[in-house]
Amino acid sequence: MAEETAIFAGGCFWCMVHPFDEQPGIKSVISGYTGGTKPNPTYEEVCSGATGHTEAVQITYDPEVFPYDKLLEIYWQQIDPTDAGGQFFDRGSSYKPAIYYANEKQKIAAYASRKKLQESGRFSKPIVVSILPASAFYPAEAYHQGYYKKNPAHYQAYREGSGRAAFIRKHWRDPDEK
Repeated sequence: MAEETAIFAGGCFWCMVHPFDEQPGIKSVISGYTGGTKPNPTYEEVCSGATGHTEAVQITYDPEVFPYDKLLEIYWQQIDPTDAGGQFFDRGSSYKPAIYYANEKQKIAAYASRKKLQESGRFSKPIVVSILPASAFYPAEAYHQGYYKKNPAHYQAYREGSGRAAFIRKHWRDPDEK
């Protein structure tokens, strides 16, 4: 079985883990930092905006079981793709949405999926998510990993309070609601 990785930035990484975690073919979802210049940054350094990194998730998956196109579908349904200044109440460069492609196939798929979403008419504003080459990915501190499992009440309160859950309910189905 060949494994591949995908990296997506969609605002707070806590909220980007659960939609991918525990899907068939998903081996791991790691919260971390990518796209910046400082090796091994800390959460505080990334939040300061001085490192150039964004909060992101690195997904290791089996493309035969869960193809990259399916990952892209899930990704789009977790974010406000019309907001390049952050996501929901998390503002600034460390929260900007981006797709980081690992190879030409991912790059082509990412551009095609963005174009399809723009042409769908689902959003009245332009889709502004960056599509960038993947660079070094640094796992976040242990307390950030699997946050939705470790702190379910806080996680749910954060999703609601940030406006993410309401946005997803309005524009997509909410995967956290049964």
